[in-house]
This record gives sequence, structure tokens and C-alpha cells, in this order.
Amino acid sequence: MFAVVDVALPVFAIMACGWLAGRARLLGGEAAGALNTFVYWFALPPVLFLGMARNPLGDVLNAPFIAAFLAALGVTALLACVAEKVLDPRADTATLTQHALNAGFSNVGYMGVPLFLAAFGPQGLAPAILSTVLVSSLVIGVAVVAIELSRAKGRGMGGALLQVLKALSRNPLVMAPLLGAVVSAAGLPLPRPLVTFGDLMGSAAGPCALFAIGLFLAGRPLRLAAADGRGTAGLAIACLLKLLVQPALAWLLVTTLFPLPPFWAGACVILSALPTGALTFVVAQRYGTGVERTSTVILASTVLSVATLSALLVLLLPLPPP
Repeated sequence: MFAVVDVALPVFAIMACGWLAGRARLLGGEAAGALNTFVYWFALPPVLFLGMARNPLGDVLNAPFIAAFLAALGVTALLACVAEKVLDPRADTATLTQHALNAGFSNVGYMGVPLFLAAFGPQGLAPAILSTVLVSSLVIGVAVVAIELSRAKGRGMGGALLQVLKALSRNPLVMAPLLGAVVSAAGLPLPRPLVTFGDLMGSAAGPCALFAIGLFLAGRPLRLAAADGRGTAGLAIACLLKLLVQPALAWLLVTTLFPLPPFWAGACVILSALPTGALTFVVAQRYGTGVERTSTVILASTVLSVATLSALLVLLLPLPPP
């Protein structure tokens, strides 16, 4: 039970503080957006940069982990597409892509990084950083290309790829670890003032990201269903796939096809079990597809993860040191 008391309880307690602040309107209506902007642009990038720059690339770029994490995500997304097609045979590619994101996209940046900082310290951040890069660049990139192609009007693949490249080049959660990887590969020394600045700024990432999640939850009403009931079924399926099926697939893969050391194997399962990430809502808003259901899936999966993630941590922790 120490995992719940020592790791999960503080993490969810910070989220609860954010929720209480949001419900009491202590910080004003714009607080969630302002805090998210701070975390996105200023607090998380130093954590990701230093996490890559301080470690040899061979210790971070773990190929079996990448394969297992992405395979579990991909199969989960495919199952979500099949389920949505059964519920709504008229669903187009953009809608199916959005529901696939909702079911497979883990909140590794805003929840995984703080969780791993609390559980393992800075030396255990490599899996969280790697998965953040994967979902923020590759997974979002593939989803955006799929949606853009489904709606392309004369632009075709070139226009869709250009759209993705422009978005990724402006994404600090992608560029910061890539810059850190360049520093690590080149063997460049890190100036002490830069490290101190990064550590100080990055120390705010965990609590601020978790507090921002609580504010987000406080500001979102829970709308479970459309009038015909398909919304309730879609929500239940998305949460089931995200919180139970995806981590089960990850466990199966790391114990069979992609065997990993205990720390990396446990990390793959934990990161796969995180609730749906907020970037899915950004995509939904950008393309106007499944906005309400996406918001509800983020809310419901985050609330339910209090139970599912705590139970998983009890089973898996303590992991041997990385």
C-alpha cells in the first residue's frame, strides 16, 4: 500500500487542490488556461531538456520500450475505431481518428512526468520523457495527417505533412527533448547556471501540471450521453480501453514480444495506464470533431484513474531502480 500513500496520494491530492480551487473560484475563470500555458511553455520543457541532455542517448532511446508502448497504443486505437464504427456506421475518418486518440493517448506530459518524479526522482524520468516525445510528435502527427487527408481539398499528403511539421516545430514538448538529445549526442557540457535555471523552473512542472488538471476538471461539466445513448456507450468503451485494455496489452507485450528490464517494463505499463491526455482536446477543437465527447473522456478517465492507477501502482511498485 505504500505506493498509494507515498506516490499516488500526493499526486491526486494536488489535483484535488486544483479542483477545489476551481470550484471555489479562488483563482478566477482564466486561471486554468494561464497555468496550462506556464506549464506548457516554461515548466515542462526544462525537465524534458535536462532529462535528455544529462543522460546518454542509449540509456533513453530504448527500442523495445518504444515498440511495446506504441504497439499497445496502436492496438487500443484500432479497437476504438472498430467499436465506434459498430456504434455509428456513418462515422468518417476524422471522427474515427479522434476517438482513437481519446482511447489511446496517455497523459504522459502533465501526469506521467510528475508521477515519475514523485516515484523515482529525476534519475527515473527517461521512460516518461521518451513517451512524451512519442505521443506529442509521432502520435499527434499521425492523427493530424489522417484528419488533414480526410479533409484535404487539393492539398493532398504534402499539405497535411506541412501542417504537421509546422505544428511540431512550435511544440516545446517536442523541441525541448530533441534539443537535449542533440546536446547529449554531441557530448556538450551543460553550464551550471543553465542547469540551476532548468532545475528551478522544472521543479514547478509537477505540481503546476497536476494543479492545472484539477482546475480543468472543475471547469468541465460531465455530459455522459447523446440522446440516442451512443454517447454513453462510446464514453464507457473509451475509458475501458484507456484504463484497462491498453495497460494489459502493454504488460502482455513487455513479457512476451518485447522483454524489458523490470523498471522499463513497469514504466511501460504505468504510462499506458494513464488517463486520456489534454492534447486530444486541442486536436478536437482545432478540427471541430468530437469536442464534447473528448472533453468528457478526459474528465471521466482522469477521475476513474484515481482507482485504476492506484491499484496498478500497488501491484507494480516498488520497481527496481533504473
